[in-house]
Amino acid sequence: MIEFRAVTKRFADGTLAVSELDLVIPPRQITVFVGSSGSGKTTVLRMINRMVDPTSGTILIDGDDIATREPVALRRSIGYVMQNSGLLPHRTVVDNIATVPVLRGEKRADARARARELMTVVGLDAKLADRYPAQLSGGQQQRVGVARGLAVDPNILLMDEPFGAVDPLVRVELQTELKRLQHELDKTVVFVTHDIDEAFLLGDQVVLFKPGGTIAQLGTPSELLESPADDFVAEFIEAGRPRSILR
Repeated sequence: MIEFRAVTKRFADGTLAVSELDLVIPPRQITVFVGSSGSGKTTVLRMINRMVDPTSGTILIDGDDIATREPVALRRSIGYVMQNSGLLPHRTVVDNIATVPVLRGEKRADARARARELMTVVGLDAKLADRYPAQLSGGQQQRVGVARGLAVDPNILLMDEPFGAVDPLVRVELQTELKRLQHELDKTVVFVTHDIDEAFLLGDQVVLFKPGGTIAQLGTPSELLESPADDFVAEFIEAGRPRSILR
């Protein structure tokens, strides 16, 4: 379980990104953060693995204050998947996936063997193992990114708009794959998107942020749809409906 207690983040330029956030992220579910640009959702995600530290407040993982954890060690224990995959261009697919396990001291041969297993888990053809990122499609690169995020068998997987840069058909395929993986692997997934359709499709719990890093509403997709908390929530949902799976 991940818990935020009165967490605030103000950047050096004075921007208030997150304000007095209280939030519980349940284990072994997909929690989706959704909101427009400037709503603080990515900042909240990055505070979980200490890529960003809060100005005040406390963040707990399974009851332990992450401020007591060494940041690099914490990051290496948590899976992280970003938009545009973030793959190392000079490394092959299998070596990209094996990067963090090797950094943590695992033997390279063992890490590469596990990487090949993970390629199968995320639906990548084994023939791609020795290719470089530039030789892959956008969808294949994102699958490599997911496999790399899973390489240390983390309990927590953070996903920062991971499917935003691929075309719509590939995006649907990747969303379906993520739901399958979550069902099979039982991870705690925190997923950031600006797309309400994607949030409702993937989320067991959806957290809708409004500008200034405060929660407009938290609940299941059906709760937000059937009982929006206010006009802001209703209008945000409605704005996503022309192309929505919810029509």
